[in-house]
Amino acid sequence: MKILIVIAPEGYQDIEYETPKKVLQDAGYEIITTSTQEVAHGSLGGSTKVDLLLDQVNPSDYIAIVFVGGPGSHFYFDYQPALNLAKDFYNSGKLTTAICAGPSILANAGLLKGKTVTSFSGQAENLKANGATYTGNPVEQDGTIITANGPSSAQVFGEKIAKALKSLN
Repeated sequence: MKILIVIAPEGYQDIEYETPKKVLQDAGYEIITTSTQEVAHGSLGGSTKVDLLLDQVNPSDYIAIVFVGGPGSHFYFDYQPALNLAKDFYNSGKLTTAICAGPSILANAGLLKGKTVTSFSGQAENLKANGATYTGNPVEQDGTIITANGPSSAQVFGEKIAKALKSLN
């Protein structure tokens, strides 16, 4: 069972990527990392060789998607292929998740109307403008949408995704 993690080509948040990835791998899931370039660079100095370029992703190969935050995630806010990917997962009833600034990708894809969510506080207004109820809590789950507010919640975010996948299967 594979989970897709989407990271920005430049400036993804290293902790928000590495921590949930490890939690999910430890729970028995295969993690496939995607971005728009072959090597992505984190905002804290890490680098990741991605497994698959974003335009090669087939959503039917995965049971869930995770959008990682960080300053680079803003790249995806209006990037139609990423917005379409979020819609594909959500509309297929698959777990659609995001952390830190990442929930704005879900908001801009039109997926958060009427949903209770959280994110990095700097994205709260965008989430509200797109119809979400923003809480500011560390982690929120509303149906198949799971959101988290940042690096300090990365562990709990990963655990929440693993728990939700177990209950869906």
